[in-house]
Amino acid sequence: MEKLSNGFRNHFSITDNVSPSAPAPLKQPFVIGVAGGTASGKTTVCNMIMSQLHDQRVVLVNQDSFYHSLCEEKLKKVHEYNFDHPGNKSDSSLCNHKSTISIFVMKNSFWLDSNYTDAFNTEVLLSCMEKLRSGQPVSIPSYDFKIHQSIESASPVHPADVIILEGILVLNDPQVRNLMNMKIFVDTDADVRLSRRIQRDTVERGRNIQNVLEQYTKFVKPSFDEFIQPSMKYADIIIPRGGDNDVAIDLIVQHIRTKLCQHNLCKIYSNIFIISSTFQIKGMHTLIRDINTKKHDFVFYADRLIRLVVEHGLGHLPFTEKQITTPTGSVYTGVDFCKRLCGVSVIRSGESMENALRACCNGIKIGKILIHRENNDGRQLIYEKLPKDISSRHVFLLDPVLASGTSRCSCALQEISDGKDCDFGNRCLPQ
Repeated sequence: MEKLSNGFRNHFSITDNVSPSAPAPLKQPFVIGVAGGTASGKTTVCNMIMSQLHDQRVVLVNQDSFYHSLCEEKLKKVHEYNFDHPGNKSDSSLCNHKSTISIFVMKNSFWLDSNYTDAFNTEVLLSCMEKLRSGQPVSIPSYDFKIHQSIESASPVHPADVIILEGILVLNDPQVRNLMNMKIFVDTDADVRLSRRIQRDTVERGRNIQNVLEQYTKFVKPSFDEFIQPSMKYADIIIPRGGDNDVAIDLIVQHIRTKLCQHNLCKIYSNIFIISSTFQIKGMHTLIRDINTKKHDFVFYADRLIRLVVEHGLGHLPFTEKQITTPTGSVYTGVDFCKRLCGVSVIRSGESMENALRACCNGIKIGKILIHRENNDGRQLIYEKLPKDISSRHVFLLDPVLASGTSRCSCALQEISDGKDCDFGNRCLPQ
């Protein structure tokens, strides 16, 4: 059995014929757009999807974070500002310039501002989404609805397997739509949305009911009819009743899992096993990556992590049923290894895994092998010392560095297997 360890789950590839100089393929995240009217339950739907995808890394990006900051002039008449208008960047097929909302826009001095008519800073939104899709961390701004100012976020948002973009107008702009793998529209009754908006704006945003109703009548309702509801035609999935529709949420999550499995190495290579991530494993990864970690602490926690990999790998070896007699005279039916074990350490990094293997398998034989790759096609065996009966044992190939060890392990497997009937079954990786 070949044992490999690497803490960077998303930065490895294993192929039968791989060039060591070739870049690792990037895993494209699955981007979901969730649109709908104000207070339709979009956030609830997103939270339910994130909750069911707990074993995946999910990032939620809210379109509200990209509102334009208001200048002092606009702040004086903030209740006359349209927060639900996409400007002239929206899909032309959705815009009827002779409509009521457009007439009001012409009368409203705020929308005569030539700098922007879009309530959202779409350029920044597109830039952030492109960076996340390409695997780069970004700083998502925060918008304070009490002072109507955009505030820079202190902590960056890191890339993830799933990116959820939520907002009333995320399906309106064709540039934003093109980033999405799945488009969802949350359809909720208008009276329900209005009651939710009144409760939200009065409790969370410090507004009074009269102002909420005036804004809803003047801006929110016309913008919904003009821009938001027509964007429903672009949705792949329409969810009636929002977060109350458990069946729709379950179907969406099943589809997302199916798509994610297409990038899952465990589905592509049946002999790869990834140890489930736990707080203990994440804690050890944090410690061994910390620049302030002392040398003895690094060694201690690295050994602990390696031992978990070894123990997990032992569980994938073939076993046979075995009956034994206990000290009390009763018969106990258990299991035993089908074949004996040995380890082969790939010098030099593989030696760091030897202590963990010895701790788990008392008295295990460990051989060593040193391989030098002269070029992309050739290899040179520098040193070899293997157990004489290696062909009758299961072999643990010890190499903890997968980033540079993919081709090296392939060489080691070939060298050990030449002339020997060795069993190299599976690869185990910590998540």
